[in-house]
Amino acid sequence: MRRQHHHLTSYAALWGYLLLMLFALGTARADIPQALYDNLGLDRNADPKALFEALEQRYYDPEQGAGKGKFGELWEPIPFSKYLNPHTFYEPPQTLQMTATRQQCIDCHSGVTPGWVHSWGNSVHANLEQIRQLPGDDPRAYKKDIITEVEDNLRSMGKLAADMTLAEVSCIDCHIDIGAQQGDHAKELRMPDGAVCGTCHLQQWAERESERDTLDWPHDQWPAGRPSHALDYRANVETAIWAGMPQREIAEGCTFCHNNQTKCDTCHTRHEFSTVEARKPEACATCHNGVDHNEYENFLLSKHGTIYQTRGDSWDWNVRLADAVEQGQQAPTCQLCHMEYQGEFSHNVVRKVRWGFNPMPAIADNLDHPWFEDRQAAWQETCSTCHSPRFAQAYLEFIDNGVKDGLAVEQDAK
Repeated sequence: MRRQHHHLTSYAALWGYLLLMLFALGTARADIPQALYDNLGLDRNADPKALFEALEQRYYDPEQGAGKGKFGELWEPIPFSKYLNPHTFYEPPQTLQMTATRQQCIDCHSGVTPGWVHSWGNSVHANLEQIRQLPGDDPRAYKKDIITEVEDNLRSMGKLAADMTLAEVSCIDCHIDIGAQQGDHAKELRMPDGAVCGTCHLQQWAERESERDTLDWPHDQWPAGRPSHALDYRANVETAIWAGMPQREIAEGCTFCHNNQTKCDTCHTRHEFSTVEARKPEACATCHNGVDHNEYENFLLSKHGTIYQTRGDSWDWNVRLADAVEQGQQAPTCQLCHMEYQGEFSHNVVRKVRWGFNPMPAIADNLDHPWFEDRQAAWQETCSTCHSPRFAQAYLEFIDNGVKDGLAVEQDAK
């Protein structure tokens, strides 16, 4: 019996090791959660056109969080609001009454706003052929598959002919329409939102939008789908004190972070949209800092943050997250932990959320509920990439108990 137990233990250890290696190698790409398809009334085999149209319909639905929100009659946008929620508030400037061609956009802005053009010139959008020619051992070579996926999406939507490939993604594709050769600057100009990006990057947009579907609190501790990037603008505008503030510039200061819902360049800064930038903790620090949510400061002062600050300049940031550990990244970043779920990576960063920014008795008293236990198990799996499962479990319990003790003190003070 002892020998049999030894063999079983060895097999379990080997299986655990293989699972960790699969995690580190990142052989599988994240699937879009089934909950999204269920809530949209779609089959998993739906083509890109059907998936995009269903996502777009929900994305623009005021009942699902689009627009000014339920307190919309209490406030009016300020001039800058058009850049924070472009679909609701943006209107083309009337200073330029002309129809511009694809090349004229580039030529004109090279003189008027050269920073935009230089940034775009460094992007993958402007260099698709260069990406296509990368050797297989280049860490950016995975982007060739993404280009192919984008082209398949556009063909499904009727925006790219079957015998054509994308030569580039230029100003006019994002700011007028994909594939447009000219556009009326005073009538057709648009500021891209999530749906514009999602037309090409459908997988990534659907992953992000699935936060609405996977954050389903068991006892309504938070409204469905929140707190999340996918509904962070709704969280703003449906807060009565925000909507009722007469100091609109102060209120819209909140929207500088609460706009992941309305666009994608909070993490992927325009017009380079660099994945290297988006993989670094500083990208998260734009919003996740300060007195009310000091996650970035906590990270920097942690052992993980110390390793990042002292060794991160030697890591190859072109390596995708799924391959980062194998390629020598010695400590996790925000992205490595929060974009991972059960060994796969996606733009849904809430599938392991438990405390949700706001410890409350309704959470603390229900941590033994299967919903919370499953999420803690997912965290343990994440931590076990670098730590032993026993260490991970002990640390997670340490965190939970510490939060509960602090919450008890707060409740007593109330």
